[in-house]
Amino acid sequence: MRQNPERRAALLDAAIEVLAREGSRGLTLRAVDKEAGVPTGTASNYFADRAQMLGQILRRTRERLVPDQAALAGPLDTAALLRDLVDRMRRERSVHIAMLELRLEGTRRPELQQELAAFQGLELEANVTWHLDAGLPGDRTGVVLLYLAMLGLIVDDLTAPELLARYPVDGLIDTMVERLLPEGSAGSGG
Repeated sequence: MRQNPERRAALLDAAIEVLAREGSRGLTLRAVDKEAGVPTGTASNYFADRAQMLGQILRRTRERLVPDQAALAGPLDTAALLRDLVDRMRRERSVHIAMLELRLEGTRRPELQQELAAFQGLELEANVTWHLDAGLPGDRTGVVLLYLAMLGLIVDDLTAPELLARYPVDGLIDTMVERLLPEGSAGSGG
């Protein structure tokens, strides 16, 4: 397997675009080569098979979605952080759609579902711990509920934005934070 990290990242970015545009069935090593503009067979030098590529796409989506450190500096406001998340989702739309495609593919591939569950479980726990350690309002259960509510908002914004047209997203976020993480409810219980 080749080890050029820049080429691997470019191939994974191309794979994310193919997955978002064509769905799981359209994701082939050849399609990735074509999207990346590299000679046929290049992706097969970096990924032993499609299953390995899917696992690496999962990790690459997270690399691309890490929040800007400037957004995490200074006084923290949960609603502002969530609005930033929605803005990043909209800028990196294909990454989020590719992630949804990976979730769907996981329903058909038990080994991918296990990898997704482990990866997402670690991610959720890290987010909950970060939130609580930052001293933001809410307890563990409230933060998990907020995560689940935001996931639903993001899925609808990606797949049926007209559904939310009557409900300004900023207002929905403010209400979610207010109801799920009321001020003065800091703690790690739940």
